[in-house]
Amino acid sequence: MNLLRDSELIFGRLLRIEEPHLISRYNKALTAFGLPATKLTSFDIDRSGFSPQVAEELGDMLYLDPNEVNRRFIILTPAQQDLPVVHTAFSNTSQLLYEFFTRNSRAIDALTIKDVIYGEIEDSVAKVEDIEDLLSISQVEFRVLSAEDVLGKAAELGRLVDRLKQEPDAWRDDAMLGRMVDLAKVTGDIRENALVPDQVIFRHSAFWTSHFGGTYIFVDPDTTTVIGDPAAPGFRRSRPWQVSYLSIDDPERVFAFLASTGRIELPRASWVEASGYLEHRAEMIVRTLVHRTDPQRDLSSIGTVWLQTWIQSNAALINSEGTFPFLNAAKREIAQLGQLKIDDVPPARRFLVVRARTDHPDAWLTSRLISDFVPFDFVSRYVFNKQGFYRDYENFDPVWRAHVVDTLKTTYLKDKAGFRARLYGLTD
Repeated sequence: MNLLRDSELIFGRLLRIEEPHLISRYNKALTAFGLPATKLTSFDIDRSGFSPQVAEELGDMLYLDPNEVNRRFIILTPAQQDLPVVHTAFSNTSQLLYEFFTRNSRAIDALTIKDVIYGEIEDSVAKVEDIEDLLSISQVEFRVLSAEDVLGKAAELGRLVDRLKQEPDAWRDDAMLGRMVDLAKVTGDIRENALVPDQVIFRHSAFWTSHFGGTYIFVDPDTTTVIGDPAAPGFRRSRPWQVSYLSIDDPERVFAFLASTGRIELPRASWVEASGYLEHRAEMIVRTLVHRTDPQRDLSSIGTVWLQTWIQSNAALINSEGTFPFLNAAKREIAQLGQLKIDDVPPARRFLVVRARTDHPDAWLTSRLISDFVPFDFVSRYVFNKQGFYRDYENFDPVWRAHVVDTLKTTYLKDKAGFRARLYGLTD
């Protein structure tokens, strides 16, 4: 993973923490979680406060996610809002944290001046043991604490202020007034500083989770759909009257679900021709075949002309594998008819020529699912399914690793927003 780390393809865009007072606050949160304090003098954190260096020091990548549910968080600064979440068991953890930051920005701004905010994103289950546990998660609550109990003291001061306003003789209570002064020294003027978060409960809708080898939960008005390993405990047995179960190994049914619920864009000239989507897929499979044929070949200098020559010289292999000629035929049909007759396409190949509908709220999750059916497209895997990409990367040989990293650096990392907009139609 060193090559990925050096290229900022893993644990990239994190926030460096090296100020002694912030490290001290971080340690107070760790201690509150029952964890050892870090001895590091600097480390990086993501949006949730997870640090790869602290995880390595503790020998525990799950130190903020002990049961891979009820995720812990540590907030040292409002700047964490703009960071990624680099280690999580649920795909929507990042979005939930972003919503928490945006809905409670005033409180977070005020609290982090004086204190560290920490706590858990509490689900309705303490441990995921079967599919029913996943289905029971409909909302989450941020249980928010602070090391110096600024939150508790602000609440207490608020109650005393109310008492002072409501009880005619309360101003004669010297002990109470003294307590209010002491509390105000910690909290400041609570009439100006919003120290208590406004919203701590959020909906937990569609998501992917690492449990049971990777499970997708899609929520529609009339039904919930589970896509995953049929061997997962509770699969097809939990709430069968209201839950539809699809095997991740059944491309035909999975595709039909995505199409019937309006989650994908079918292959039409209106987006295919301008995006270069099919050309991208074609290049990905050809490069894969080149490496498969000649594992020691240095791919760094391979250009378009070389690839065309290789394709012509290896026509039998190309035709036998089938993906490249299929994509070329699809391009021709779309150019002639304006669309591809998807019903004529074998189910396993349908995911090659579709992308997520950008106006659907599940666009990123759908793109992640599509990438599971097109694993050779390591660029799409990296963009939408980093856990899957990292798992794939572990099995790559050194030559292919170097090529994958170089390709990502010269394509996606060069202009992330522009690349996503052109290829996938995503603008955020």
